[in-house]
Amino acid sequence: MLSAFTRAVAQLGDPAFRRPLILGLAGAMAVFAGLWVGMGVLLTRTRVFDNPWLDATLDAFGGLATLVLTFLLYPAIVAAVMGLFLDGAIAAVETRHYPRHPPPRPVSLTEQLGLAARLILKALVLNLIALPIYLVPALNLVVFYTLNGYLLGREYFEMVAQRRLDPSALRALWRDRRAAILITGAGVAFISTIPLVNLVAPLVAAAAMTHQVMSWIGDTERTAPGDG
Repeated sequence: MLSAFTRAVAQLGDPAFRRPLILGLAGAMAVFAGLWVGMGVLLTRTRVFDNPWLDATLDAFGGLATLVLTFLLYPAIVAAVMGLFLDGAIAAVETRHYPRHPPPRPVSLTEQLGLAARLILKALVLNLIALPIYLVPALNLVVFYTLNGYLLGREYFEMVAQRRLDPSALRALWRDRRAAILITGAGVAFISTIPLVNLVAPLVAAAAMTHQVMSWIGDTERTAPGDG
């Protein structure tokens, strides 16, 4: 995993990485702002009690919940939105490091949108369920990185693997390499919480996962039945 991240960071200067970085960040910030406003309106404008004091208290907690949820959802939202623009960066990694592999299949915009929508929905639901646990010191970090390790690891794995594998082969590789994928996802979640570094985290994650998936596919090809 460390080797994959190191090689990914070394390629950050590749011109193919610039477009997805700029477009992805712009799109992610737009979605992020919309989510912030939407959750803020929902949580602070809802009147549950007739008592002004109780409603004011709810508004205050609603504002806090908006801040917390926005922070918790940041890695998944940025990954989902930037995922729509990372195909060129993934292709650049494949071209530079794995030129002997056959060309990947084109991934349609519908597939990309579906993957992004599933990630955002899962992130929202799972983080809402885990919200009470985030109030427990120490345990909240374990839950945050475990949860996002799953979400981000699965997202970047599918983003890369669907270019090379049919659905059944993708599921089989996920089962075989699930632990490594989750650890990679946790690493991505960690760098996504570091200011400034988090701006390039999706690019590093996609490139690192590309190295891992291509190596796993190579291992599968070398051990396939009939190899001499």
